[in-house]
Amino acid sequence: MFFGQASEIAEIAGKVGTSVFVVSRDVKVEIKNAIILQPEDKSVITIEQVRNVLGQISTRQTSDVFVVIRPANAMGEAAANAFLKSLEEPREKVHFVLITDSPSQILPTILSRAAVYFLRDEESLDGGIKADEKVKNLAKRLMVAKPAELVDLAEEIGKKKDGVRAYALEILGAAIEMLYKSYFITGKEIFVQKLPKFLAAYEGINKNGHVKLQIVSNLC
Repeated sequence: MFFGQASEIAEIAGKVGTSVFVVSRDVKVEIKNAIILQPEDKSVITIEQVRNVLGQISTRQTSDVFVVIRPANAMGEAAANAFLKSLEEPREKVHFVLITDSPSQILPTILSRAAVYFLRDEESLDGGIKADEKVKNLAKRLMVAKPAELVDLAEEIGKKKDGVRAYALEILGAAIEMLYKSYFITGKEIFVQKLPKFLAAYEGINKNGHVKLQIVSNLC
């Protein structure tokens, strides 16, 4: 989905439990009386920070509480997993607001549980995606590949000499982001229908699964 300006974020976020807003870093976001979760050392949001915030909202809330995480992609792996557990047990009147300019760097399992919104000036399919052209091209090819073509694509991705796992995750992350944007731009259900396969492939590789096998088996 798209929104027109940052001033709409608070109203939109109040209608859902967890939301992701894709905006550039220079966009100012204001939500009154929000609990702000951001890197203390300007680089990473730690699991200790996440646990501290979750502890603050563990009691029953009588009014809406907003937890703003910015940049959401700064959560380390342990922090993201701790946050994910909280999404599996949603709390009444608690709204998690994830702000990022790189949604492909957020765990797909978190994205799958959130409503994702893009600022309208980033309507192009790959606009705002922080990846080089080769990565975006491979992501697009994966999105439309037929089963017979997946083996060749998996082989091509697997030829990366260094960091093939990180490379595959970057490509899949870009594809996931494009699928979300494609659905919001076109409204066509086919893009949503493809998402679970890409999320499964990403999660499998992220858990040390065989790169080429995960791509072929999950995306067929």
